[in-house]
Amino acid sequence: MINIKRFHNHKNIYKKGSQLLTINFAPGTKVYDEYIVKEKKTEYRQWNPRRSKLAAYLLNGGRTFPFNKDSKVLYLGAASGTTASHLSDIIPNGMIYCVEFSQRSFRDLVLVCQTRKNMVPILEDAHFPERYKPMMGRVDIVYQDISQKDQVLIFVKNLRACLKKNGYGMLMVKARSINVAAPPSSIFKTVKQELKEEGLKILDEVNLGPYAKDHLGLVVQW
Repeated sequence: MINIKRFHNHKNIYKKGSQLLTINFAPGTKVYDEYIVKEKKTEYRQWNPRRSKLAAYLLNGGRTFPFNKDSKVLYLGAASGTTASHLSDIIPNGMIYCVEFSQRSFRDLVLVCQTRKNMVPILEDAHFPERYKPMMGRVDIVYQDISQKDQVLIFVKNLRACLKKNGYGMLMVKARSINVAAPPSSIFKTVKQELKEEGLKILDEVNLGPYAKDHLGLVVQW
C-alpha cells in the first residue's frame, strides 16, 4: 500500500513523504522528468518544487490557493508547460489560457496542450492583454511567472484587463530580473508597495527559497 495522503485541504493535491503529487489528467504521459506513482486505478505525478514555483509556494507554507476544479485561469509566462500541466491536473473541469512569448518554449507547450484539453496555448506578448482577452473573456485567476524588469506593470495590466470581480492574482516575483544589484528584500518591499498603490490587497506572501532563490510568491485581490 502506497502511503499517499491529501495535502492539507488543497483539492486534487496529495503528498507522499516529502513529495507533492497531482492526479494525472492525461494518464500514461509525462511532461518533464517527473516520476509517476500508481495506486489502484489512479496515476499520480510528482510535482517538483525546484521546477515549479507554485509547488514551492505550497511547500513553504502558502495559505491562499484559489484554484478549484472548474477555475478559469490566465497563465502568463507558461514556458514549456511544467507548472501549467500540474494546474491542468488540479482543475480538470476548468481551463488554463497559457501565454508564452518564446517560440522555442511555445513549441514544447503546444505538445503538452495536445494531451491536455483544458490547456490552451497562446503565442503572445503579455504586455498586450487586449490581444488575447477576446478569446477567453474574464478569468477567476491570473497567475504570472515572467522574467521581466517591468513584471509588476505586466501583472497589473492583465489584472485590470482580464480578471473577474473578486478574482485572485498570483505573482511570482523574480528579484534579479527587476534589479540584479539591489537586495531582494528591498525589491520585494517595493513590489508590495506598488501593488498596494494599485488598490490591491496582499492576502499572502511566501519566500520561495531554497527551491527558487530570490523569489517571492504573492497572492492578491482587488
